[in-house]
Amino acid sequence: MPEVKFCGLTRPEDAAQAAALGAAYAGVIFAGGPRRLDPVRAGVVLAAAGAARRVGVFGATDADDIARVAALAGLDVVQLHGDPDVAAVAAVRRRFAGTVWAVARCEGARLPDGVDELFAAADAVVLDARVPGLLGGTGVAVPWAEIAAAVAAARGGGRLVLAGGLTPENVAEAVRALAPDVVDVSSGVESAPGIKDHERMRAFRRAATDTGVGA
Repeated sequence: MPEVKFCGLTRPEDAAQAAALGAAYAGVIFAGGPRRLDPVRAGVVLAAAGAARRVGVFGATDADDIARVAALAGLDVVQLHGDPDVAAVAAVRRRFAGTVWAVARCEGARLPDGVDELFAAADAVVLDARVPGLLGGTGVAVPWAEIAAAVAAARGGGRLVLAGGLTPENVAEAVRALAPDVVDVSSGVESAPGIKDHERMRAFRRAATDTGVGA
């Protein structure tokens, strides 16, 4: 069964709920948008995340700045969400000793060029939907069944994090289609941008881990 990541956290009480549900990852946003936090506030939020690994989501940001923010916020994982290439992953690795995830954004059922190289270079690839003008948290789902064969071919033995429009109602279907290592949810468990609905968080965790895939 996949691990769970609750992302776009803005409140300590939501991070604590993620920890109580056994989430493997708790994420905060530095890339802009309504869920964006500064490093100090991010550290406060993530301090409530218990044993969950702390993830920071970055846009097209200089590797030195990423390393500085990661240190201030106490991050375990840096997630590169600015259409990174292999060189961008390597630049962050030289400055950050933790885990590096690279986001690949799909236009419909088309995987971006070079995604197989990203799987080889990064510790995981985060598959998300491309929405013009927005980086993530859009609520737009990837067409899981349509891209399953292409993802399997590009993935090799790499780790897959599935994002993009996941909700308690559809995550089981997504898991069955793509068998991701991690499912990543933000807007799908919110009552408002950055405000998590704890009942929907519980429902998401149940639905994601009760599919029988990988059990």
